[in-house]
Amino acid sequence: MFAVFKTGGKQYKVAADDVITVETLPGDAGSEVKFHDVLMIGGDGKAPSVGAPLLAKATVFAEVMEQSRGPKIIVFKKRRRTGYRRKNGHRQNRTVLRITGISTTGVKPVARKTAAVEPAATGPWDKEQAAKTEDSKPAAKTEE
Repeated sequence: MFAVFKTGGKQYKVAADDVITVETLPGDAGSEVKFHDVLMIGGDGKAPSVGAPLLAKATVFAEVMEQSRGPKIIVFKKRRRTGYRRKNGHRQNRTVLRITGISTTGVKPVARKTAAVEPAATGPWDKEQAAKTEDSKPAAKTEE
């Protein structure tokens, strides 16, 4: 499933678990952000739903990963034959988001539970293998 939403004067096409960079938004790392300005939702083998201009109740849920700054842009102004030169730098603030869910009803989708991976069972063969590797290591040098 994908969605197209707008924020900061731009439109973004996203799917679940996408990481995007948008204009700066309030919130610290780990906080949740909701976008209600959803223009289109599609996927799942159905025809996409297009709003006119927005879809009612549709919401995109995201988590703030970090607040960062963009690359430095050099602004250089010059007027011929007058000795007028100005050099300034600028770095735009931006927010990095991870899309956690897309909803057509405005209710946050339930996160899927993943099975916890159990560590491999330890048995006597592990101890034997560990002993073999310790024996094969060269002895530490001793100074005489």
